[in-house]
Amino acid sequence: MDNDYLFHAGEATVLARDGQFTDAMPEILIGRSSGPVGQAFANLMAQSKGHTAMFAIRACNQLVRPATMLVPKVTLKDAANIELFGGVVQSATADAVVDCLIDGTIPRELANALCIISLVWIDPRCAKDPNLDKADMYRTNHEATMLAIRRALANEPTVDELIANRHRIRHDMDDWS
Repeated sequence: MDNDYLFHAGEATVLARDGQFTDAMPEILIGRSSGPVGQAFANLMAQSKGHTAMFAIRACNQLVRPATMLVPKVTLKDAANIELFGGVVQSATADAVVDCLIDGTIPRELANALCIISLVWIDPRCAKDPNLDKADMYRTNHEATMLAIRRALANEPTVDELIANRHRIRHDMDDWS
């Protein structure tokens, strides 16, 4: 593992239980706040309509360390989606960051030197689903965020793995070939 912590990228997908639209697909950048990830993090403080970024907090006055910025991948057009983003998804992401500190994935001594940007997906159907299972939404986002952070810091998948799987693995949405 490259331990300079300058710039690491990771992603993960955790699927929802049957009948839910709560799949989680975070894309993570983690790196030193004094490097390129820190610069991108600071630039996210400027808001854009429909893609409001927010800090990951566990509760009011409980900003996680490393400081983590959540950015939605889709335009949030209504209060219901914004509430899911700033509620369930924010909570799951914040808890995942703290759990990565607890299990040693993120070195505790670097908690104030690193920052994380997490691009998160909220399926627009969730807010309108009368059977939305917020516990499943929490589960998928928590598991996927932890996995994405682990993969980022371990530089996974490796170049050798990508090359070995080039003709064996297809994109899940690949229905055109």
